[in-house]
Amino acid sequence: MAEEEYGSFVDWNQMGDLAKSSGPTKVDCKDLKEFKKMARQGYWAKNHKLRAQVYEQLIKTIPCRTVTPDAEVYRDIMGNAGTKKPSSNIPLPEFVDGNALPLYCLKAEAVTSAHQIINCVAGQFPDISHCPSLPAITSMLLHFSKDEAQCFELVSRILACNEPGKRLLDQTFLAFESSCMTFGDLAIKYCPAGHKLIVATAQDALEVYTDWQRWVLFDLPFSHMVRVLDVYLVEGYKVLFRMAIALLKFYRKHKAEAQGGEGSQPQDSGKVRADIQAFIKDIASTVTPEKLLEKAFSIRMFSRKEITLLQLTNEKSLQQKGITVKQKRRNVQLALNPDTFSSEIVSAKEMRDIWSWIPERFALCQPQLLFTTSNHGCSLNRFYQHCEGYEPTLLLIRTTDGDVCGAFLSTDWQERKRGGNKLSFFGTGECFVFRMKPEMEHFEWVVIRHPELASSCNAQSQEEPASSEGHNSENNGLQQPEKPAGDLSPFLSTRHFNLTSKNTSMFMAGNFDSIIVGGGDGNALYIDSELNHGRAGRCATFDNPPLCAESFQVALLETWGFQDAMAS
Repeated sequence: MAEEEYGSFVDWNQMGDLAKSSGPTKVDCKDLKEFKKMARQGYWAKNHKLRAQVYEQLIKTIPCRTVTPDAEVYRDIMGNAGTKKPSSNIPLPEFVDGNALPLYCLKAEAVTSAHQIINCVAGQFPDISHCPSLPAITSMLLHFSKDEAQCFELVSRILACNEPGKRLLDQTFLAFESSCMTFGDLAIKYCPAGHKLIVATAQDALEVYTDWQRWVLFDLPFSHMVRVLDVYLVEGYKVLFRMAIALLKFYRKHKAEAQGGEGSQPQDSGKVRADIQAFIKDIASTVTPEKLLEKAFSIRMFSRKEITLLQLTNEKSLQQKGITVKQKRRNVQLALNPDTFSSEIVSAKEMRDIWSWIPERFALCQPQLLFTTSNHGCSLNRFYQHCEGYEPTLLLIRTTDGDVCGAFLSTDWQERKRGGNKLSFFGTGECFVFRMKPEMEHFEWVVIRHPELASSCNAQSQEEPASSEGHNSENNGLQQPEKPAGDLSPFLSTRHFNLTSKNTSMFMAGNFDSIIVGGGDGNALYIDSELNHGRAGRCATFDNPPLCAESFQVALLETWGFQDAMAS
């Protein structure tokens, strides 16, 4: 067989159509953009030897740290290791977190080789503390390697990637945990129906999302996984997020068809995880590899820069909570304890539903009541006094008509002072508004739902000052303060986007006589200085319908902060 050189570890009887090589026999291309197009189209998908050669070529172009172990290092080490031990005597390192090697289409005896490669990697990369995806990547690359030494070199180069802002595999618990939080954030934004299903059926959505990498790298059948690997080696880590979001979309569709519109009952998160795993393992019966890729790349996600920034923000949040090594994260429901939570506006269940919309890095926090008109009176000045210094905050309003609405506000109210006496908008695209009736619904930044309204800015472009259009015709917006060295730029800051209109970035504003949420052709919420009268309407920033009656009287107003639930 022509593929024997690159398939000595493969059980060809399991390869199906992939065992019959056809199509092109070489790739005459060195342009990365062209490679990207070819990978997505499956240019080398029907030729095992060509795919192996392309993988080798792509991985050898990865920028790596100066000293990166290669095939010769492996041969030197294993040459002194003596006779190979049976695989049962070669346990995988602890940092794979108990994940077994997925066999895919490997021969049974290839497990020994894979275990030896991974253990050799562990010896050469002592800084790896948590890398649960390594068995899957090693297994996949072994299908396309001439020998163990070459597979070791390919894996080592992936791990040693040192390109700024780029990662290929999580290698610490902190990185892995933040990636799970990041996936949760992306699920909320790009698969709201799927996220709603998970929140409704699982006791802990965060626990379900810890499997997101497993869905792609362990649970997909080989025919699908190898097509994912094609594009992953060209485009990097972001591809894994795309594929996992696509799988969540297909799972939601599957459940909707199976239930026939009937509601789902909450159940143990472990059962939901097992159900998703079973669906993905059998996905070949309903979804082709091409259909999976088409769905994944039809999602108009943020740039790699924005996703990297979100992951760094989540990492920073975890570091501030003391999470740097492997440790169990508290269940999200513990952060919102129904036995101790008390609000005069929403129930514990309603607050938990609101909690499911907020960025994942705050899911470890518990709600902390900062201000309520029932205790602190109807004074905007006292509102500012109690809310300043807290970021983010959650605003809840109950009207005299019984309507309940509110907003998640990403930025400290102190920022309003930077505009002087002029009403200036500030905040980031993580702000959103919501209403509880006629059904619970939240409205995010319009750019999330309509990316065509903006494109990623060049890194050196300057941020436009926020505008107060609709209140003053002058450009009297808030200038972004300079960030201290090492400080993170906020995720979804308007500085990262070329916005077609300032009306789409008017998140929150306040001065001595009012607070406003949402702007551009109206305001989502306007509250007067006595916290007594308000107006609700459509606005361009959130593209929302009126959250309640267009003119209303406030019966009760509460503001909640986010208190670290992991603090001792």
